[in-house]
Amino acid sequence: MKRYLILILFLGFILPNAQSQTNTGCGGTKVAEPQKPIKLGIVIYSNDPETVWNALRIANYSLSEKDTVSVFLMGKGVEIKSLSTKDYDVTDKLNDFLDNGGKIFACGTCMNSRNLKESKACPISSLSDLYEIIRRSDKLLTF
Repeated sequence: MKRYLILILFLGFILPNAQSQTNTGCGGTKVAEPQKPIKLGIVIYSNDPETVWNALRIANYSLSEKDTVSVFLMGKGVEIKSLSTKDYDVTDKLNDFLDNGGKIFACGTCMNSRNLKESKACPISSLSDLYEIIRRSDKLLTF
């Protein structure tokens, strides 16, 4: 059920934006117009390596499209630093995200309940930070 919900959310984000606008150029040829960058918010509350890896894949792709991306780690999501596996290198995707200008936040209460320390990958944040991400985002995805 959870995978279907994630798939529905993913398709709901991708499909409406899949069509690019076109203009007629010289000689009647159609020229695609660049899409306006968006502000994307992503909430990760899973500690499933495949789910988190895929969330970071869309985050990185969105950055490559010149979007602004903020990720908020909540609940089990704050365990992100320990999730890499042979098949899903979460750490690599996370480092790419941070190196390419992505912003990451981690629920301080969730980190404290797991005795986790603040780091570059998990900077302690609060619900007011999550609220601002929700309020300012054009699109919000949850994983």
